[in-house]
Amino acid sequence: MFTGIITAVGQVSGRAERDGGLELTFTTSWPDLVPGESIAVDGACLTVQSLGDGPSDRHHPLRGYPVRPSSFTAHIIRTSLDRTNFSSYEVGRRVNLERSLQVGDRLGGHLVQGHVDGVGSVQRVAEREDARLLDLAAPADVVRVSVPLGSITVDGVSLTVNAIPAPGVIQISLIPFTLQHTTLGERRPGDRVHLEADTIGKYVAELLRARGDLGAS
Repeated sequence: MFTGIITAVGQVSGRAERDGGLELTFTTSWPDLVPGESIAVDGACLTVQSLGDGPSDRHHPLRGYPVRPSSFTAHIIRTSLDRTNFSSYEVGRRVNLERSLQVGDRLGGHLVQGHVDGVGSVQRVAEREDARLLDLAAPADVVRVSVPLGSITVDGVSLTVNAIPAPGVIQISLIPFTLQHTTLGERRPGDRVHLEADTIGKYVAELLRARGDLGAS
């Protein structure tokens, strides 16, 4: 379980196709990861398969010696590749990272499972005073349970649905802090993003559908 509050931005430092799936290696500033730990990478829950050192391409700002960040590798199976955008991730891409919640942690965002419900695409980017608006074309299952002022996760970031400006489109508003501390400030029209709909909304919709109060679409 996650909360959608990004605590680190990592980078893809390795990529290898293996055993019918894909192995991606990510650099991170976290020094205490353990194998088997769950990490949300752009909102998708991945398991730490192995640990290693990242590339020594940074240097201590005062002493000049190389700084070697830690890294972890995750294996992404075919079914996950079919539901996410990971197959397009290349070395150098920046990613949003969040470690799983511990009992007693603050729930700063909303309940996020790390299960990508679909891949959306950025339709429009617009500036409005001190915020940036993104219009996202989203799958029907995500739009169906999204309401204005409700919650949605975009590339792992807990956000509020600003509006539903058109059928099949969800608008989000990004504040300066989010633009500075996540990768969402890099998104442009045509970019694809991971979407996870509100967990409570999904359960309510499924219960109503099981009762026959909601259509299959």
